[in-house]
Amino acid sequence: MSAAAGGPARPGAAWALPGALFFLVFAVVPLLLVGYLSLTSWEGLGAPRFTGAQNWVRLAGDPVMRQAVVLSAALTAATWLVQTPISLLLGVWAAGPQRNRAVLSAVFFTPLLFSSAAVAIVWKTLLDPNFGPITRVGPWLGLPDANVLGSSAGAFLAVVFVSAWQFIPLHTLIYQGGARQIPAVLYGAAEIDGAGRFRRFWHVTLPQLRHTITTSSVLMVVGALTYFETVLILTQGGPGTDTSIVPYLMYRVGFAGYEMGYASAIAATLVVAATGVSLLLVRFTGFAAMRSTREGM
Repeated sequence: MSAAAGGPARPGAAWALPGALFFLVFAVVPLLLVGYLSLTSWEGLGAPRFTGAQNWVRLAGDPVMRQAVVLSAALTAATWLVQTPISLLLGVWAAGPQRNRAVLSAVFFTPLLFSSAAVAIVWKTLLDPNFGPITRVGPWLGLPDANVLGSSAGAFLAVVFVSAWQFIPLHTLIYQGGARQIPAVLYGAAEIDGAGRFRRFWHVTLPQLRHTITTSSVLMVVGALTYFETVLILTQGGPGTDTSIVPYLMYRVGFAGYEMGYASAIAATLVVAATGVSLLLVRFTGFAAMRSTREGM
């Protein structure tokens, strides 16, 4: 029905114009500039010198880049495996009617108030082998020298733990919102059929949260692929290069080595990888269809 006939007017393209302009200025244009710089040699001053595919050829044969890719993939996998089950269980619990749930939920969500840099500084202080609390707890954890950040495995696990401590509340909030949308009639029907708490969670809650899990996973994977502040402050890519993931390598090459062209090639690779992984998650989880989980009710 047209607006002249008294029906509601359809929003036109003008409604999308502000968002489209914002995306163009702050996403498309910078990506095009990065793509151009990846074909140049530039130290950050003066005019870039066009070098063609030289940076990309170097990138393909760079062993440090290969190590950074493996570390980023391992960090992404560890992040998903640690954060997803914990945030899922906490989110489902926080959506329930338990006593003192609101107070405890507020405590759980406190890390969301802090920046990544502040969180990394705090945990670096706590893990300091000279005067941090880890010196007292270390022997109980099988670390007599308490030098967690001085070993390859310890530094990697520290990054995983600190990022989980900060971002689990965000994903818990996402799962809490999703769990609250599940119709109570489904749990009632399952209870009538004799399903216990575990079976109700497995056969009702998880299927109803499948789109929420996909949304959380995409945010988690993209976030893990772009971790930077935590690694920069907590480990500085060390010991050696054992936590030098792709974003940190990009920073080190561009802003410490003044090779902006090569750093741009690394950045472009990171953007393509993050976008590709996100699209694969959306494609193979059925999220693209976006059918309502309450369809037919």
